[in-house]
Amino acid sequence: MKIQMLGGNTQEEINRRLQVVASAGNLSRADGTVTQVFESHNDYESNLKLARAVIGYGHKSIAEHDYICFALENVTPIVEQTIIGYRLTSFTIKSRRNVDFRNVGFYIPDFHDKDGNILENNEELKNTYTKYMQSLFNKYGDLVDEELPVEDCRYILPYSYYSNIIMGCDANELLNITSDLLYGKNSNIPELKELGLHFKKLIEENAPYLLRALDNEGKKDIYKDQYSYLDELYDKVDDLSLFEPEEVDKVHIEKDKLLDDAHLTDYTKYADKKVLCSILMNKYQLSYEDAEETLRRMTALDHGLRTKLMNSLIHSKNQRELEQVIFSFEMPISLAVLTHITRHRMHSLLVPDFVPMWNLENYVTPQTVAKDHKDEYDEIFSNNKLMYEYFKEQGVRDEDLVYFYLSGNACNIQTTMNGRALEWISRMRCCNKAQWEIRELIKKCVEDAQKVSPLLGKGLGPSCTVLGYCPEGKDSCMNRGVVVKKLERKDSNN
Repeated sequence: MKIQMLGGNTQEEINRRLQVVASAGNLSRADGTVTQVFESHNDYESNLKLARAVIGYGHKSIAEHDYICFALENVTPIVEQTIIGYRLTSFTIKSRRNVDFRNVGFYIPDFHDKDGNILENNEELKNTYTKYMQSLFNKYGDLVDEELPVEDCRYILPYSYYSNIIMGCDANELLNITSDLLYGKNSNIPELKELGLHFKKLIEENAPYLLRALDNEGKKDIYKDQYSYLDELYDKVDDLSLFEPEEVDKVHIEKDKLLDDAHLTDYTKYADKKVLCSILMNKYQLSYEDAEETLRRMTALDHGLRTKLMNSLIHSKNQRELEQVIFSFEMPISLAVLTHITRHRMHSLLVPDFVPMWNLENYVTPQTVAKDHKDEYDEIFSNNKLMYEYFKEQGVRDEDLVYFYLSGNACNIQTTMNGRALEWISRMRCCNKAQWEIRELIKKCVEDAQKVSPLLGKGLGPSCTVLGYCPEGKDSCMNRGVVVKKLERKDSNN
């Protein structure tokens, strides 16, 4: 693992960034203009003391003016998925859809018991692990050589492979991430703990005003497991002898079962009407009740108004009205494409933790692989589960076994997004260029949303279908024969 700052780390640049943070900390109480306040904070030690004090009071937002960009070299997708889950960050990642990953290398952990002690047969286990992981990369390479799509071959890549990332975030979010990695639920995964220590050093060298706040985070109870009492109850929910008949709705609860498809689980009732009323409320400063009545009367005067009004919103740049309604979904998804949904910022996503380990019998099979390699593919996942169980029998804790996840292994996730986020995600993920698994899932989400919100639903889907043009240029699939260069929108008056 290598973490390297990408600029902004000379002493002059560090002093300048601290000057911005300290000025922000003093601005609300200082006389003069913002430039005068900024120019007056020109002493490094005074700025350091001020920034530490303000952040110590809990006003950490001043650190959001300090932006840091760095490279993460040779980290696994365990790291990748963990950090991408933070919403106030930016990432660019080497694509597994386009790059042959057979020679990227992989992570080899030490193996510990449940108490964190390195096992006596650690070296023997590492040798077995290394040979096994290499065999998976060899099988991946064989499939690539048979000219199967690289994006489908990757489903057998173990979660030990090395990823490379350019990452950017403000210093406050870096503090948040570092605190979680050092003190939170994932701190027992050595690779994530190591990343936390790297980030701590980065803070020490580039944002030292945060160090005291970081140390104080480790003293808080919020990082402890708050749900440990649930496990005992969960083990009993299938024992029907513990319940009265009227207390049980289902005879059996299917644990660890992968969902069959994406499903809408909740949504804003009368979403179309709420969006349309929001337009009138904002434009004419009406109450919701008066906006409802105004919409009813306007529709009586123009029977096509509702469709016209929603279409106008869909073709507008500012679409805050779409953010007034929400849609919740559950869906099964493989690790291969989990980042495709995680990387979208404006939705509330829940993904199960890597530990405890998921059911390794749940996995997704690409059609191109299933065509000629179904038995071989199933055997890979079956053998992987056996290998995991062997290491488990040796007393290895789950935190060291997370690298036995294969990219095709799947879990159930849930998310809630507003109408605007759903619109944007549908533009990206319903496109024919999108990866097939995420495209199928988001298309199902769109179909479900269209059933309960038909007017808004007309604005969901790829750009070529909804807007009549394609933004992909020479990479366009030419779906529906749309023009892709110097495009005119079909709603243009030119």
